[in-house]
Amino acid sequence: MSNPIRLGVNIDHVATIRNARGGEFPCPVRAAILAEQSGADGITAHLREDRRHIKDSDIERLIDEIKVPLNFEMAATEEMQQFALKVRPHAVCIVPEKRQEITTEGGLDVVASKQYLQEYIKPLRDAGIRVSLFVDCDVLQIEAAAAIKAPVIELHTGHYCKEIEKLALTESSNSATRERMLIKAVRDSAIYAKSLGLECHAGHGISFATVSDIAAINEIVELNIGHFLVGEAIFIGFREAIHKMKNLMAEARK
Repeated sequence: MSNPIRLGVNIDHVATIRNARGGEFPCPVRAAILAEQSGADGITAHLREDRRHIKDSDIERLIDEIKVPLNFEMAATEEMQQFALKVRPHAVCIVPEKRQEITTEGGLDVVASKQYLQEYIKPLRDAGIRVSLFVDCDVLQIEAAAAIKAPVIELHTGHYCKEIEKLALTESSNSATRERMLIKAVRDSAIYAKSLGLECHAGHGISFATVSDIAAINEIVELNIGHFLVGEAIFIGFREAIHKMKNLMAEARK
């Protein structure tokens, strides 16, 4: 029997639209509540160091106003650690962060930062916050995450999704083989993570076209999806976009 799979809805880019005009609308907290009402199992929000979309007050309001768990994405800085310890979200997902990047470009280098991250996550875990590390589909990074006792990893699926979208535009006879190889890398990473006792999530770049093969991987228990859903909401509405994504995930799991 397949395990259920959760959908975490990232509301960062509702805040991006708000901040483009410098006002209060559209409100990301309202979007989070609508996502919750539409079947989202959790809400994800990334408080960047430059505050380019989500603001401190958004996180504080989310803590107070949503009923589903909040997954607080953050860089491994002292400022973010202290903020997380202050507001106590259900979970934190530690991600790499560069000021000049448009979006998160890859996973954490846990291998190179092993000692620092081990010490960094300890107070968060001691405070009862579930800690997740955002990593590439790489055996060494997964092993390093397990070694420092991070209970959860989130596999970076951006590379997979981008390659699948490129293949959809080609008519190469090798496309099907390439697709199988790409999803095998994600599947093997999830299986290996579970074998090490890690809970495995996945996210980044997932769309209606790419979600099914990822959701079909039984070892992945949660997908975090945001930018695509916010964009799709322009055409079919936020509620309908979430319903469609949930249905595709459920069908893939059957």
